[in-house]
Amino acid sequence: MRKLLGCLLVTGAITSFSLTARSDDKAKDAAGKDSGMVMLTPSEVKWGDAPPILPKGVKFSLLLGDPSKAGSLYIMRLKMPAGYKIPAHWHPGDENVTVISGTFFAGMGDKLDEKAVKGFGAGSFASMPAKMHHFGLAKAETVIEIAGVGPFGMTYINPADDPTAAPAKK
Repeated sequence: MRKLLGCLLVTGAITSFSLTARSDDKAKDAAGKDSGMVMLTPSEVKWGDAPPILPKGVKFSLLLGDPSKAGSLYIMRLKMPAGYKIPAHWHPGDENVTVISGTFFAGMGDKLDEKAVKGFGAGSFASMPAKMHHFGLAKAETVIEIAGVGPFGMTYINPADDPTAAPAKK
């Protein structure tokens, strides 16, 4: 039940966020009608705060699709500041990551281990199958692009790492 609730929170957060920070400058055909093509230069990518499922500090842009819809291709970007960390987690679908700039450090396992990461520089690609436990970090500002087929979800291995979780009562 907790996992389902987490997926619903993520989906709702991404859907509501996408209405305000989506980069949907669609190309027009010769008659001025929407062609369905999305064409963006780096300066046209719109950045905003990420959905609350991600640790604070990262910027987010939804380039294409709707991560809340089953079977829908989505492409999003994360702009991570120096020192940003994403604790160990998994996704219900495959996650495909391309490094746009900087170096993204990633590893597999149930706990973020900085000694167990591999660095991926600009142009690198990684694909994690559904439910694979993994983590990531950026030592300097880094931009990654994530592509997948919805619905997007994120489950932290340690529930205390989940930024949407209510703090434990004392």
